[in-house]
Amino acid sequence: MAQNTLNGRRVLAIVTNYGVEQDELVVPVRHLRERGAQVDVAAVSAEEISTLVGDKDPGETVTPDLTLADADTSSYDLLLIPGGTINADGLRLDGTAVSTVRAFADSGRKVAAICHGPWLLVEAGVLEGKTLTSYPSVATDIRNAKGTWVDKAVMHCGANDWDLITSRTPDDLEDFLREIDATLGAAA
Repeated sequence: MAQNTLNGRRVLAIVTNYGVEQDELVVPVRHLRERGAQVDVAAVSAEEISTLVGDKDPGETVTPDLTLADADTSSYDLLLIPGGTINADGLRLDGTAVSTVRAFADSGRKVAAICHGPWLLVEAGVLEGKTLTSYPSVATDIRNAKGTWVDKAVMHCGANDWDLITSRTPDDLEDFLREIDATLGAAA
């Protein structure tokens, strides 16, 4: 049984209803809940979330807890942005998702993004002075947004008075989750 080291911590995971990478949503949500965090999954609409494996094969179906529009983002400690090419591309076109990222960064709260998830950070214009990692194809977008891209399993950057935790792919989930645990646990 996992230790409840994250009791009282609140996490908001934001996704589109189709195309999120299964393990980048399901694994962190399960992991954080097992450790006592309250995790809400907010989707663009109230319909079921159809995840994908490797951006192409059907994955698990997830029921969202609420919609992005209904989320009171001020009540969360960490924003989780899973990847999946289709998911990340859709989120960066959603004004509510973009403003959610800006609200977290502006208020100094934590953001964790994996794989293609940093596309949303690029769109929100919050990467100047930040060092992060992502799926390699996002590196140029990050650099163009005045961020510094590194090829590491996990990167934790505290520049600009807010914590950003990033990882490259589902293969890095163990490191990604360990860094999220440490960051949220330290804030408890």
